[in-house]
Amino acid sequence: MGENPVGRVVEEIAREHGRERWRLMDIARGVQQRLGCVNSRAVDAIASWLGVSRVEVEGFVTFYSFLSTEPKGRVVIRLCDDVIDRMAGYEEVRRGFETALGISLGQTTPDGVFTLERTACLGMCDQGPAALVNDVVVTNLSSDKARSIVRALRENPRPERLVQRFGSGNNAHPLVRSMVENNLRKAGPIVFSEQARGEAIRKAVAIRPAEVIRAVKTARLRGRGGAGFPTGMKWEFARGAEGSPKYVICNADEGEPGTFKDRVLLTEMPDRVFAGLTIAGYAVGASEGILYLRAEYAYLRRFLEHILDRRRADGLLGKDICGRAGFNFDIRIQMGAGAYVCGEETALINSCEGRRGEPRTRPPFPAQRGYLDCPTVVNNVETLACVTRILEAGPATFCEHGTPQSSGTKLLSISGDCGLPGVYEVGMGISVRGVLEMCGADEAMAVQVGGASGRMVGPASYNRTIDFDDLSTGGAIMVFGPDRSIPEIVSAFMDFFVDESCGVCTPCRVGTRLLKERIDRIRAGRGEPGDIEELVQLGETIKQTSRCGLGQSAANPVLFTIKGFRHVYDEMVSHDPHGYQRSFDLNESVREAERIAGRRSIHHREVRT
Repeated sequence: MGENPVGRVVEEIAREHGRERWRLMDIARGVQQRLGCVNSRAVDAIASWLGVSRVEVEGFVTFYSFLSTEPKGRVVIRLCDDVIDRMAGYEEVRRGFETALGISLGQTTPDGVFTLERTACLGMCDQGPAALVNDVVVTNLSSDKARSIVRALRENPRPERLVQRFGSGNNAHPLVRSMVENNLRKAGPIVFSEQARGEAIRKAVAIRPAEVIRAVKTARLRGRGGAGFPTGMKWEFARGAEGSPKYVICNADEGEPGTFKDRVLLTEMPDRVFAGLTIAGYAVGASEGILYLRAEYAYLRRFLEHILDRRRADGLLGKDICGRAGFNFDIRIQMGAGAYVCGEETALINSCEGRRGEPRTRPPFPAQRGYLDCPTVVNNVETLACVTRILEAGPATFCEHGTPQSSGTKLLSISGDCGLPGVYEVGMGISVRGVLEMCGADEAMAVQVGGASGRMVGPASYNRTIDFDDLSTGGAIMVFGPDRSIPEIVSAFMDFFVDESCGVCTPCRVGTRLLKERIDRIRAGRGEPGDIEELVQLGETIKQTSRCGLGQSAANPVLFTIKGFRHVYDEMVSHDPHGYQRSFDLNESVREAERIAGRRSIHHREVRT
């Protein structure tokens, strides 16, 4: 195995990770970093060292967008292509890069130095257009900036040299050194309150685990990632489940377009997040925690590792934490490799195990059989930060904010057509109108609550509230002004779901493409009234028959906009005056046949007036 350079590299990396099957993600990322790709020889070598089939390794590598079986340039430029970046000038930036590089998206320059790609969302919607140059984030791009970036990289292909100024807060930390801005517009009394480092853990270990769970339940804390499941109940299920060891995982795979509040939390409040994860470990009886960090946030990894080291030195991680004999707990960071579906907890667990990030069929639930088939708790970054505050100040303090059924505060990531995009910590129960006033969005035509998979509401619904009883959200709020096209926004959302579907189930894999095609048909002026009802029927079918949460929510952009903005669709569809089917283009349908025959076809074409 060690007789060739590829084999030697794989052997070294595999040994570094103990040749453990479940460390395939770390091994593949390491090989990609060293060799520029995980090519066929590397796939064979990895399979041999881990004792798994070749097809399993190749299937893993081809699943994740940040891994590749083909060589890429030494500098990979990934352009953020979500709806907010499109509104901010993504197309001009793309053309600027393509012109300067002499290549199109998906291509590599002949000299092998640059690869230009698109990616779904970088978590930078408050400062787009943005791009990721290797692991370096560049923000507020324009076509001119794109060309100057290429010139700078040609002179010196070190992306870190692109950072000419540092962003706010810990973005200027020596281990981060990023131009990213936090844009923390409103710091509330819970998540972004003053930290009392170590106090929450000391209070937790001074009582029994069952009492810790009771405190979380008394606070009525529900998951802040979007699903809203009661956190204390989840912990109780895992603690009572048979089997050991037990695990706790922090879900930092913030891939929902329009969401970036976890990025700010990890940058400015990592101690509060890690404390919450440690408390969760104590409560459920776990000795190991995992922070699953999305690949787009790799620039934060060294800083977060530093915070973990400091916590170990201070007795907040490791053996007998805070003097509690027998409470041994540590945290490791597991990097992702680019897959939105890994935000779903069972897909995330699969990814942590070195598998394709495909959602599992439930039951069993993770609290019964999760990571490595052991009882596992998966909590969102914000949820764990709330846990720390609950133990610091008590459940009653947490319940002073919010509503009876939705206690506490909520972090909102606000972007789009507003004067003050950024992160806001607000009490649960704030109205949409209150949110718009707060961020300077006076002329909002529509608001998307909950990212691409959420719900779009119009002015008639601006008195509705952000909470678990009304408009539930993981945190994304996208604002659209009066000049925006709703079908165009929906088409962009469907682009996202088509790309991010894991492909396992037919309703999601095929259905999202059909929705996208029909929406674009309407946008092109070829829609008929019956198309709207077909969209609804197709959307409901996808929602009811898809295997996981991604598929079940993928039709939401279509279904909610037809429900709330039906007049927009009605105005864009009509019957053909000559009785033709408007969606059928005879010229287009014979174009391939013309190419094969090498001549133009002659057919009857009714002259339309």
